Amino acid sequence: MNLPYLTSEFPGIGGILKERPEDFFVQELPLYEPSGVGEHVYTEIQKVGITTFETVHRLSKSLRVHEKDIGYAGLKDARAITRQIFSILGTSEQTVMNLHVPGLNMRWAARHGNKLRLGHLSGNRFAIKIRNVIPTDVVRLRPILNILQKRGMPNYFGEQRFGRRGNNDRLGAALIRGDNVSLLKQLLGAPDPAIDDADSIRARTAFDTRDNQTAMRLYPRHCGLERRILARLIKTRKPNAAVRAIDEKLRRLWISALQSRIFNQVVAHRIQTLDRLIDGDLAFLHDSGACFLVESAAVEQARCDSFEISPTGPLVGYRMTLPQGEPLRIEQEVLAEDDLTPASFRTSDYGRVKGARRPLRVKPTDSELAAGADEFGPYITVAFSLPAGSYATVLLGELMKTQSISLAAGAAGGDEGTDAQSHEYAAQDGHERLAGDGKGVDRSFAQADGQSSSGGEEAE
Repeated sequence: MNLPYLTSEFPGIGGILKERPEDFFVQELPLYEPSGVGEHVYTEIQKVGITTFETVHRLSKSLRVHEKDIGYAGLKDARAITRQIFSILGTSEQTVMNLHVPGLNMRWAARHGNKLRLGHLSGNRFAIKIRNVIPTDVVRLRPILNILQKRGMPNYFGEQRFGRRGNNDRLGAALIRGDNVSLLKQLLGAPDPAIDDADSIRARTAFDTRDNQTAMRLYPRHCGLERRILARLIKTRKPNAAVRAIDEKLRRLWISALQSRIFNQVVAHRIQTLDRLIDGDLAFLHDSGACFLVESAAVEQARCDSFEISPTGPLVGYRMTLPQGEPLRIEQEVLAEDDLTPASFRTSDYGRVKGARRPLRVKPTDSELAAGADEFGPYITVAFSLPAGSYATVLLGELMKTQSISLAAGAAGGDEGTDAQSHEYAAQDGHERLAGDGKGVDRSFAQADGQSSSGGEEAE
């Protein structure tokens, strides 16, 4: 879906992202510092072109510890320079710092009492180069950033949430409705020449014509999920049996994408008054993450103006607290487009979804701008920090004004929490640690820009 911009009156600068990993830097800002004592060793690792899961695998193999004893607070996209914190049980600071693991640079290590878990972040710090731009256009970006910092950035979920085919939310809706036939048609059929290779197009076309055997023969080996589900369908001839063969984590991801799309639609409905409360809103307290019912918007608006609180939207579930009045009407209208209600998320055969609230806006902080050129051409660098679970590509969209963020060929779409992140809002920000002390924070633009070998990172 094409989501409206908050700053639509300002033209964008266009451009392209992720032409190379060094163009995208991201660093986690932890929710707390390691205490110096405890059975877990926290370590910040810089890496390029390596996923979070591959990092865990390499640490496990090198340290001879079980993967379940390694914790992390969020996921990071591989196509970037990333600095990410991990916790490791059953090792020492010295052992970690002496590791020589290909692709991993240990920046510091310190003990703490608990395992690092998803959501244990204050935020992420980004420094991102936009290519294919006119460097002098950098002056056009400050007014846009000023508005986003004053009024708030729309807290949309990024398009990477919806998968390479852009249909994760539709798969989630089919799951919630128990419509297994529709799910399999979307998963195994519906060829798209803009996405699928020639073999996949032929396989999907065969499935659409109910020639499952031919589809199985044509599906490429790299389409492992499709081949596995199709094989179950051929064997059992039962759509429900085929759907039940889908991994539970993947089913949850699809339902999460459905929640994300519904939330985005609510934000879009309220984009012009994103920083205004309405009677009946459920307001989000940014300091604590708690919510409360707004009985008088006129009374509470001053707190909203100071960014102490913000209106919220739904991450729909059967136990989600509902707003009242006009905010409730908007949410019900969006849900009705999919013929869903919060109760629909209780009756699913594939897991009951409780739901949560998420602020409609977040506040970018510490923004910096610079223009330059290197051997690859001119660029504009934008550095900023965002809370956890918020998407850097949304802010970049406001600056670039491209309906779909233009990524270089081969670039991954994820940027902040691409989807092993909790559905529920948790604050995250990025920061720079001074090498060696494990505590210092340096947010200087030069370091955030990732120009030195100590580099940068991105959030997924």
